Amino acid sequence: MISGKMKLGLLALVLVQCAPAAMAKDIRVTYAGSMGKVMDQGLGPAFAKADSGEYQGQGQGAYGMARLLASHKLEADVFVSITPGPMQILKDAGLIDDAVPVASTSMVVAYSPKGKYSKQFEEASQKKDGSWLNLLAQKDISFGRTDPYVDPKGQNIVFSLMLAEKYYQQPGIADKILGSLQNPQQTHQEGGLLARLESGQVDAAAGYESEVRSAHLPYVALPDEVNLSNPSMAKQWYDTVSFTIKDSQGKDQVLHTQPMVFYAAVLKNAPNGVDQGQKFVTFMQSAEGQKLFNDYGYAAPKGDNLYAR
Repeated sequence: MISGKMKLGLLALVLVQCAPAAMAKDIRVTYAGSMGKVMDQGLGPAFAKADSGEYQGQGQGAYGMARLLASHKLEADVFVSITPGPMQILKDAGLIDDAVPVASTSMVVAYSPKGKYSKQFEEASQKKDGSWLNLLAQKDISFGRTDPYVDPKGQNIVFSLMLAEKYYQQPGIADKILGSLQNPQQTHQEGGLLARLESGQVDAAAGYESEVRSAHLPYVALPDEVNLSNPSMAKQWYDTVSFTIKDSQGKDQVLHTQPMVFYAAVLKNAPNGVDQGQKFVTFMQSAEGQKLFNDYGYAAPKGDNLYAR
């Protein structure tokens, strides 16, 4: 027979073993690299303080991070991406059921306040004649962007420049600015691109208005016809441009524009539990979470949930 004291001891042991899962307070979030400031300085710490837990964030190119999560080389409770594309990778891997919009943004061209062309970019930002496009095409301008093979922003700047070429009627200028799709003189890691801009290592860089405003950097705002932010222009204007990359099997993959919306999803293998992941997503959608997004330069979410049933 088991004595009363032994029963109490076994019960205590069971409670201790169950406690970490039942009382999980920590949160691990993987996010699109452009979201570093709002996540690591805003949303993450605010959630951790309210929940009396610890926040851990990791950001890099959203496609690259999605592939690491899908291959189980990385674990997270929540993944936050811009555009639906990276989320589809996790959906196909069976790691998420849906994803919800939490914020939105638009494409801009940020410029270095320390750069030799800062005055010209400032003047271009006041005009509507596309002079920023001609500035980027100058041979001695150092332009930074991310790799379109691993980062949605790297794809979006290609789309924006193709649209600008049409909108300002300057055939060939997109190729003149970009060179090859993965031009090694232009492409940089997502996390370090704005740091290079701030230090003056590059004169201008492709950016999201949200991240550029978060970093307090000057930028050229682009018209809706170019900045990919206006859903009403998608079918008749944005969708008129596309380009091709090679997929992981070496086959041609035609890319089209996608909504400039940030989506959040809870992963089924969340190390701190699905419920804890859902709490963080709910926090992002709350009035407090939306105020933090706004404080860091993000616009309100647009559109519906992905994969809504």
